[in-house]
Amino acid sequence: MRREGAEVRATATGPGPQRTAGPDAGTAPVDGWAEYLAAARQLDAVRRSAATAAGEQARSAEAAREELTVVRAGLATQQERLRERGVPAISLVPSPPELTEAARSMAGGPAAVLAALRTARGRAEAADAALAARRGLRPTSWPARARNLLVYGPLALLAPLIQIIVYATTGSGPASVMALVGGLPMPAAAFAVGWVCVGRVFRAAPDDQVDRTVRFGVLVCLVPAVLVTTGLLLALLAG
Repeated sequence: MRREGAEVRATATGPGPQRTAGPDAGTAPVDGWAEYLAAARQLDAVRRSAATAAGEQARSAEAAREELTVVRAGLATQQERLRERGVPAISLVPSPPELTEAARSMAGGPAAVLAALRTARGRAEAADAALAARRGLRPTSWPARARNLLVYGPLALLAPLIQIIVYATTGSGPASVMALVGGLPMPAAAFAVGWVCVGRVFRAAPDDQVDRTVRFGVLVCLVPAVLVTTGLLLALLAG
């Protein structure tokens, strides 16, 4: 009986070797999941970098458009001023080498274009400052009264100076009296000549009018004549 029971168990179990689970059977799915997570993180990093770069390029392009508008307006104003000063139009157009250099400097995308435009704007502002400094030395840029005084002043002093010279040379004689009488209408003549000269010397743009400062010119021409005439009259009466 025991022998038969042993044979039955041997038959049920089978003569072959028994399989056992290997030590790496459970780690394969874990390694695959880790690789998937790493690839997903890398892909997300690439996506974020691309989105950041695209956003920076969009902002640079928008800033470049705004900068271009400002630079164009400034250059248009400068060209107009230079043409008024007699600069030939061909001198205000960039040459082919300059265009090539500008195109090379802007080949790096919107950021490079923005940097080039900012450089051009800085140069344009420096040129404006240089023009303003030179223009400040020109009488045409002075206030109207100070500018017109350069014309009214010498004309207003001419007749009184002649009267003083005649009196100093001849004393209280007929020549001084004639110079005194002849100098009475000279303020009006000085103002008329000054009014014409101001319009010719300080010419304005075609659509503008020259400010001749009429009241100021009359005052400038009248005061020296009144003072000198009064002094000479008193000197003649005393003599």
